[in-house]
Amino acid sequence: MALGPRLDLRQSQSLVMTPQLQQAIRLLAASNLELEAHVAAALDANPLLEMGEVRQDDAAPTDGNTEAAAAPEEREADALMQERGASDAAESAADSADQPTEADNPLDIGSNALDPEKAPGDADWGQAANSGGAAGSGSSGGDDGYPDLENHAGSGVTLAQHLEDQVGAASYGPKEAIIAMRIIGELDEAGYFTADMRQLAQDLGVLEDEIEDALLLVQSLDPTGVGARSLSECLMLQAKEVNRYDPAMARLIDNLDLLGAGEVARLKRMCQVDEDDFADMLAELRNYDPKPGFAFGDAPEAAIVPDVLITRNTTGGKDGAWDIRLNEDSLPRLVVNREYYVELREGCDDKESRSWLKEHLTDANWLIRALDQRQKTILKVAAEIVKRQAGFFREGVTAMKPLILREVADAIEMHESTVSRVTSNKFLACPRGTFELKYFFSSGVAASDGEGASSEAIKARIKALTDAEDPKKVLSDQKLVDLLKEEGFDLARRTVAKYREAAGIGSSAQRRRAKKLNAL
Repeated sequence: MALGPRLDLRQSQSLVMTPQLQQAIRLLAASNLELEAHVAAALDANPLLEMGEVRQDDAAPTDGNTEAAAAPEEREADALMQERGASDAAESAADSADQPTEADNPLDIGSNALDPEKAPGDADWGQAANSGGAAGSGSSGGDDGYPDLENHAGSGVTLAQHLEDQVGAASYGPKEAIIAMRIIGELDEAGYFTADMRQLAQDLGVLEDEIEDALLLVQSLDPTGVGARSLSECLMLQAKEVNRYDPAMARLIDNLDLLGAGEVARLKRMCQVDEDDFADMLAELRNYDPKPGFAFGDAPEAAIVPDVLITRNTTGGKDGAWDIRLNEDSLPRLVVNREYYVELREGCDDKESRSWLKEHLTDANWLIRALDQRQKTILKVAAEIVKRQAGFFREGVTAMKPLILREVADAIEMHESTVSRVTSNKFLACPRGTFELKYFFSSGVAASDGEGASSEAIKARIKALTDAEDPKKVLSDQKLVDLLKEEGFDLARRTVAKYREAAGIGSSAQRRRAKKLNAL
């Protein structure tokens, strides 16, 4: 057999990610802000696009010229896509905007993992002493166990602005005012001064004593406690403000670690006070704010704009039915300026100009179709979530069912990656509050009814049991296991401990110390 070079011709098929398909995938996962930025960039780059008062599906021609321009526009767009050799997946993405085929969604590619677990919130130092609270426990908001996801709008004035407005009247000279302004800039969001004073003095070219004097000036400003270098100093400033910083209170503030450990008897001996005086001191301490800067925040927070709106159907006698619709305020309304297209087309005399016009026309049509497909896909996923989590919308978090991406994907005949992209940075507003779509996906545990229970429901039930426990008989993790088994939840002790910690609930020892301090 002779060896030598030769030419072979082979035919093969492959799925190609066209730029249009990549654009549709990016838009599906984009948040409202990212979508607005993308649309704004497209409007600047494409002269054929413009914002419309109505969406493309609802747009009606206003005169004969516009109606006549529609036919050649669509024909040339389709011809241009064929000339470019668009892949089958990309053609399906375009066609599905006009005639959606759920079984062959063009956005169903790849796979993403989803972690439904939520991290517990940070616990303040005083949670152990708050009335009815457990050490390290997080608040679930409403009385019925629903998460408190209300948006607290900022006051419009940041902590730095509030302090800087006071420095001008409180300072003794321009130099001290400049140093105080720099110190204000070094405060963290809680209002604490954490910078190195020696390094700050070197940066400003002043003495450390001048930094100390300026810091005292900042500490004299409102709110009281701002500019403190530690929690003890913050509480000391507030105690001095109300003339309660006596030797006994000083010892109590200097030994907050013993208070957190629940060593009440030792603290009483150190403070040299009786039972009543110690209870009064604790009550006074609870009234102080350990993080005075949080009253202002870093900046006014923007309210969350929901993508899907859920309302109860009160017409037609439907019991438990829900109306699901997209938030029209969050949807961009793009249309092709057909009159401008016809005008430009008549002036295109050379091949290069006609190619440029066809390219921009195709890009405009693809963007409009991708936006329309994005909205339809979001609505499908949201409708399936509402259907499967109907118990949550009727009864609350305790009625949530375990749900994974594959279940929703199989029900709407899409890929898991599509559902994952839809639930990223998308929010649903309902009578119970505003929730991220990912909130409704969680792992499950076995239950006696055979349907299982959501991990969020288990966390809510554990919190309800620990909140209602007798301070003298704090429930251990094993006791929680026994109580949950009586309610039909088959859980191991380590699983209960994991859910308890994820919900921000302290151990039995921590809760016992907290309730003991609470009773004083």
